[in-house]
Amino acid sequence: MIGTIFNTSMILAGCLVGSIFKKGIKPAYHAILLQALGLAACVIGINAVVQRMPQSKYPVLFIVSLAIGGLIGQALDIQGHFDRWVGRLAGGNLAEGLATAVLLYCIGSLSILGPIEAALKHDYTFLFTNGMLDGITSIVLASTFGFGIAIAAGVLFCWQGSLYVLALILKGALSAALLNEITIVGGILILASGLGMLKIKQFSTLNLLPALLVPPIVISVMQLF
Repeated sequence: MIGTIFNTSMILAGCLVGSIFKKGIKPAYHAILLQALGLAACVIGINAVVQRMPQSKYPVLFIVSLAIGGLIGQALDIQGHFDRWVGRLAGGNLAEGLATAVLLYCIGSLSILGPIEAALKHDYTFLFTNGMLDGITSIVLASTFGFGIAIAAGVLFCWQGSLYVLALILKGALSAALLNEITIVGGILILASGLGMLKIKQFSTLNLLPALLVPPIVISVMQLF
Protein backbone atom coordinates (compact mmCIF):
# COMPACT_ATOMS: atom_id res chain seq x y z
CA MET A 1 0.00 0.00 0.00
CA ILE A 2 3.07 2.27 0.07
CA GLY A 3 2.55 3.24 -3.57
CA THR A 4 -1.14 4.04 -3.05
CA ILE A 5 -0.37 6.18 0.00
CA PHE A 6 2.23 8.07 -2.05
CA ASN A 7 -0.25 8.51 -4.92
CA THR A 8 -2.94 9.82 -2.56
CA SER A 9 -0.49 12.17 -0.81
CA MET A 10 0.63 13.66 -4.12
CA ILE A 11 -2.99 14.44 -5.06
CA LEU A 12 -3.63 16.13 -1.70
CA ALA A 13 -0.41 18.14 -2.01
CA GLY A 14 -1.29 19.16 -5.56
CA CYS A 15 -4.78 20.21 -4.50
CA LEU A 16 -3.34 22.35 -1.74
CA VAL A 17 -0.95 24.11 -4.12
CA GLY A 18 -3.64 24.51 -6.79
CA SER A 19 -6.19 25.94 -4.38
CA ILE A 20 -3.64 28.57 -3.28
CA PHE A 21 -3.04 29.55 -6.90
CA LYS A 22 -6.79 29.69 -7.55
CA LYS A 23 -7.21 32.82 -5.46
CA GLY A 24 -4.93 34.84 -7.71
CA ILE A 25 -6.06 33.55 -11.11
CA LYS A 26 -8.40 35.65 -13.24
CA PRO A 27 -11.57 34.09 -14.78
CA ALA A 28 -10.04 34.17 -18.25
CA TYR A 29 -7.16 32.02 -17.02
CA HIS A 30 -9.57 29.64 -15.32
CA ALA A 31 -11.30 29.22 -18.67
CA ILE A 32 -8.11 28.42 -20.56
CA LEU A 33 -7.05 25.96 -17.85
CA LEU A 34 -10.41 24.23 -18.17
CA GLN A 35 -9.91 23.98 -21.93
CA ALA A 36 -6.40 22.60 -21.39
CA LEU A 37 -7.76 19.96 -19.00
CA GLY A 38 -10.52 19.04 -21.43
CA LEU A 39 -8.05 18.57 -24.27
CA ALA A 40 -5.71 16.56 -22.02
CA ALA A 41 -8.56 14.29 -20.92
CA CYS A 42 -9.59 13.70 -24.54
CA VAL A 43 -6.04 12.79 -25.53
CA ILE A 44 -5.59 10.45 -22.55
CA GLY A 45 -8.90 8.74 -23.31
CA ILE A 46 -8.19 8.36 -27.03
CA ASN A 47 -4.69 7.05 -26.30
CA ALA A 48 -6.03 4.39 -23.93
CA VAL A 49 -8.54 3.18 -26.52
CA VAL A 50 -6.17 3.27 -29.51
CA GLN A 51 -3.39 1.57 -27.56
CA ARG A 52 -5.54 -1.22 -26.15
CA MET A 53 -8.08 -1.86 -28.91
CA PRO A 54 -5.68 -3.84 -31.18
CA GLN A 55 -4.96 -6.15 -28.23
CA SER A 56 -8.63 -6.82 -27.52
CA LYS A 57 -9.81 -10.43 -27.72
CA TYR A 58 -13.43 -9.31 -27.41
CA PRO A 59 -13.79 -6.41 -29.93
CA VAL A 60 -17.48 -5.74 -29.25
CA LEU A 61 -17.37 -6.15 -25.48
CA PHE A 62 -16.85 -2.43 -24.87
CA ILE A 63 -20.09 -1.71 -26.78
CA VAL A 64 -22.02 -4.22 -24.69
CA SER A 65 -20.39 -2.87 -21.53
CA LEU A 66 -21.33 0.74 -22.27
CA ALA A 67 -24.90 -0.19 -23.19
CA ILE A 68 -25.57 -2.38 -20.17
CA GLY A 69 -23.60 -0.15 -17.80
CA GLY A 70 -25.39 2.94 -19.06
CA LEU A 71 -28.80 1.39 -18.47
CA ILE A 72 -27.85 0.36 -14.95
CA GLY A 73 -26.34 3.75 -14.16
CA GLN A 74 -29.37 5.59 -15.52
CA ALA A 75 -31.71 3.41 -13.47
CA LEU A 76 -29.66 4.18 -10.35
CA ASP A 77 -29.32 7.86 -11.35
CA ILE A 78 -25.68 7.91 -10.23
CA GLN A 79 -24.99 11.24 -11.95
CA GLY A 80 -28.02 12.91 -10.38
CA HIS A 81 -27.22 11.71 -6.87
CA PHE A 82 -23.59 12.76 -7.28
CA ASP A 83 -24.46 16.24 -8.58
CA ARG A 84 -26.91 16.84 -5.76
CA TRP A 85 -24.44 15.63 -3.12
CA VAL A 86 -21.60 17.79 -4.42
CA GLY A 87 -24.01 20.74 -4.87
CA ARG A 88 -24.95 20.58 -1.19
CA LEU A 89 -21.32 20.15 -0.24
CA ALA A 90 -19.72 22.95 -2.23
CA GLY A 91 -21.94 24.21 -5.03
CA GLY A 92 -20.65 25.70 -8.27
CA ASN A 93 -19.16 23.53 -10.97
CA LEU A 94 -17.20 21.30 -8.59
CA ALA A 95 -19.29 18.28 -9.59
CA GLU A 96 -17.98 18.44 -13.16
CA GLY A 97 -14.38 18.82 -12.02
CA LEU A 98 -14.66 16.11 -9.38
CA ALA A 99 -16.17 13.61 -11.80
CA THR A 100 -13.33 14.32 -14.22
CA ALA A 101 -10.75 14.00 -11.44
CA VAL A 102 -12.09 10.63 -10.31
CA LEU A 103 -11.96 9.29 -13.86
CA LEU A 104 -8.48 10.68 -14.57
CA TYR A 105 -7.06 9.41 -11.29
CA CYS A 106 -8.71 6.01 -11.16
CA ILE A 107 -9.36 4.85 -14.73
CA GLY A 108 -5.95 4.64 -16.29
CA SER A 109 -3.42 1.92 -17.02
CA LEU A 110 -1.04 3.02 -14.26
CA SER A 111 -3.78 3.34 -11.65
CA ILE A 112 -5.21 -0.09 -12.47
CA LEU A 113 -2.00 -2.03 -13.06
CA GLY A 114 -0.07 -0.22 -10.29
CA PRO A 115 -1.76 -1.77 -7.24
CA ILE A 116 -1.81 -5.17 -8.95
CA GLU A 117 1.95 -5.02 -9.62
CA ALA A 118 2.47 -3.87 -6.04
CA ALA A 119 0.44 -6.76 -4.63
CA LEU A 120 1.88 -9.53 -6.81
CA LYS A 121 5.47 -8.38 -7.41
CA HIS A 122 6.08 -5.69 -4.75
CA ASP A 123 6.88 -3.35 -7.63
CA TYR A 124 5.79 0.24 -6.93
CA THR A 125 7.13 1.82 -10.12
CA PHE A 126 3.72 2.31 -11.72
CA LEU A 127 2.21 3.82 -8.57
CA PHE A 128 5.12 6.21 -7.98
CA THR A 129 4.95 7.33 -11.60
CA ASN A 130 1.19 7.70 -11.41
CA GLY A 131 1.53 9.70 -8.19
CA MET A 132 3.80 12.25 -9.85
CA LEU A 133 1.42 12.63 -12.80
CA ASP A 134 -1.65 12.90 -10.55
CA GLY A 135 0.12 15.51 -8.42
CA ILE A 136 0.62 17.75 -11.44
CA THR A 137 -2.92 17.12 -12.66
CA SER A 138 -4.39 17.95 -9.25
CA ILE A 139 -2.62 21.33 -9.22
CA VAL A 140 -4.36 22.28 -12.45
CA LEU A 141 -7.72 20.83 -11.36
CA ALA A 142 -7.65 22.52 -7.94
CA SER A 143 -6.60 25.85 -9.44
CA THR A 144 -9.74 25.64 -11.59
CA PHE A 145 -12.31 23.96 -9.31
CA GLY A 146 -10.89 24.50 -5.82
CA PHE A 147 -9.65 22.27 -3.00
CA GLY A 148 -12.84 20.20 -3.18
CA ILE A 149 -11.04 18.14 -5.83
CA ALA A 150 -9.19 16.54 -2.89
CA ILE A 151 -12.29 14.37 -2.36
CA ALA A 152 -11.07 12.40 -5.36
CA ALA A 153 -7.98 11.42 -3.34
CA GLY A 154 -10.21 9.43 -0.99
CA VAL A 155 -11.89 7.75 -3.94
CA LEU A 156 -8.50 6.87 -5.41
CA PHE A 157 -7.32 5.40 -2.11
CA CYS A 158 -10.39 3.16 -1.87
CA TRP A 159 -10.12 2.20 -5.57
CA GLN A 160 -6.44 1.26 -5.53
CA GLY A 161 -6.76 -0.32 -2.09
CA SER A 162 -9.58 -2.53 -3.36
CA LEU A 163 -7.55 -3.55 -6.41
CA TYR A 164 -4.56 -4.33 -4.17
CA VAL A 165 -6.60 -6.60 -1.90
CA LEU A 166 -8.40 -8.17 -4.87
CA ALA A 167 -5.08 -8.94 -6.55
CA LEU A 168 -3.81 -10.64 -3.39
CA ILE A 169 -6.97 -12.75 -3.19
CA LEU A 170 -7.33 -13.68 -6.85
CA LYS A 171 -3.66 -13.62 -7.90
CA GLY A 172 -3.48 -15.40 -11.27
CA ALA A 173 -7.18 -14.90 -12.03
CA LEU A 174 -6.61 -11.28 -13.12
CA SER A 175 -5.79 -11.81 -16.79
CA ALA A 176 -4.23 -9.33 -19.19
CA ALA A 177 -7.34 -9.64 -21.38
CA LEU A 178 -9.59 -8.47 -18.53
CA LEU A 179 -7.39 -5.50 -17.67
CA ASN A 180 -7.28 -4.62 -21.37
CA GLU A 181 -11.08 -4.50 -21.70
CA ILE A 182 -11.47 -2.43 -18.53
CA THR A 183 -8.90 0.07 -19.82
CA ILE A 184 -10.74 0.43 -23.14
CA VAL A 185 -14.03 1.22 -21.41
CA GLY A 186 -12.24 3.55 -19.02
CA GLY A 187 -10.58 5.38 -21.89
CA ILE A 188 -13.97 6.02 -23.49
CA LEU A 189 -15.31 7.42 -20.21
CA ILE A 190 -12.31 9.75 -19.87
CA LEU A 191 -12.86 10.93 -23.46
CA ALA A 192 -16.52 11.63 -22.67
CA SER A 193 -15.46 13.63 -19.61
CA GLY A 194 -13.02 15.67 -21.70
CA LEU A 195 -15.65 16.47 -24.30
CA GLY A 196 -17.93 17.67 -21.51
CA MET A 197 -15.26 19.99 -20.12
CA LEU A 198 -14.76 21.44 -23.60
CA LYS A 199 -18.54 22.06 -23.82
CA ILE A 200 -18.66 20.03 -27.02
CA LYS A 201 -21.10 17.47 -25.68
CA GLN A 202 -22.31 16.88 -22.13
CA PHE A 203 -22.52 13.22 -21.14
CA SER A 204 -23.88 11.65 -17.97
CA THR A 205 -20.46 10.11 -17.52
CA LEU A 206 -21.05 8.79 -14.02
CA ASN A 207 -24.14 6.93 -15.21
CA LEU A 208 -21.79 5.01 -17.50
CA LEU A 209 -19.47 3.95 -14.66
CA PRO A 210 -21.19 0.55 -14.15
CA ALA A 211 -19.84 -0.31 -17.62
CA LEU A 212 -16.51 -0.99 -15.90
CA LEU A 213 -18.09 -3.91 -14.04
CA VAL A 214 -19.41 -5.63 -17.17
CA PRO A 215 -16.10 -6.96 -18.63
CA PRO A 216 -15.13 -8.91 -15.46
CA ILE A 217 -18.58 -10.50 -15.32
CA VAL A 218 -18.78 -11.33 -19.03
CA ILE A 219 -15.23 -12.70 -19.25
CA SER A 220 -15.70 -14.77 -16.08
CA VAL A 221 -18.90 -16.32 -17.48
CA MET A 222 -17.26 -17.02 -20.85
CA GLN A 223 -14.35 -18.80 -19.16
CA LEU A 224 -16.79 -21.23 -17.58
CA PHE A 225 -17.66 -22.68 -21.01
